[in-house]
Amino acid sequence: MAKSEYEYVREQERDDRLPKFNWIVVRINGCDFHRFSKIHGFDRPNDERPLNLMNNCAISVLEQFPDIVFAYGFRHEYSFIWKETTKFYERRESKLLSLSVSFFTSVYVMKWRVFFPEQELVYPPSFDGRVMCFPGPGARLVRDYLSLRQNDCHIFNQKNTCSWMLVNSGRTESEAEEYLEGTQESERNELLFQQFGINYNNLPAMFRKGSSLFRDQEDVTVKLDDGGNPIRRTRKKIKVEHSDLSRKGFWRWHPEILSD
Repeated sequence: MAKSEYEYVREQERDDRLPKFNWIVVRINGCDFHRFSKIHGFDRPNDERPLNLMNNCAISVLEQFPDIVFAYGFRHEYSFIWKETTKFYERRESKLLSLSVSFFTSVYVMKWRVFFPEQELVYPPSFDGRVMCFPGPGARLVRDYLSLRQNDCHIFNQKNTCSWMLVNSGRTESEAEEYLEGTQESERNELLFQQFGINYNNLPAMFRKGSSLFRDQEDVTVKLDDGGNPIRRTRKKIKVEHSDLSRKGFWRWHPEILSD
């Protein structure tokens, strides 16, 4: 079949295939969610509903894309770790990014009513994204990246908790931000305890540590035999934990996750 005379236009397409033998991280982040959360009345400083919605969307992403082996999220961001041997869409950056962001956003809208049954979605959520590559051998860089994101989760949540407790006690947002400027972690912990009677370490781990999603094996009953006895099989199920990723314990218990 003869080629069209316009075939030369294809030469302008950019080859954006990501290098082989690299772990791929797609991180999505909510755009202008400070405004979005105000419009939709999220509880301050901590509200489980939007985090549960984000986690549910991330579960749907893992179910949709089997080559994603791990996901970590907090606040309104999520990082998806694609296995280093993935050949999905020939490892094209534009495909991995656009599919991840668009699918996540679609699920967020579809599942809004499940987590906010009495709050109409009056402003469209939007997410942007970026792609990073972490070369091997091994997955040390991936683990360090996840530890970094979890550290940011802790810092943000601690500051945010302090800020909104100050606002709820009568200060303006700008006054609270100025008051916390330059404070250290220990000082913020002391502020919460002395002024508001809050032990930061007793807050739910979901807020302090973020959420980790991965596939874990479990025994499930698939049917009953003729005698009514359960027949069990090992199946993989997506699990949500709020674990400390900066310590080696989690990866020692789950070495298979990043052992591509």
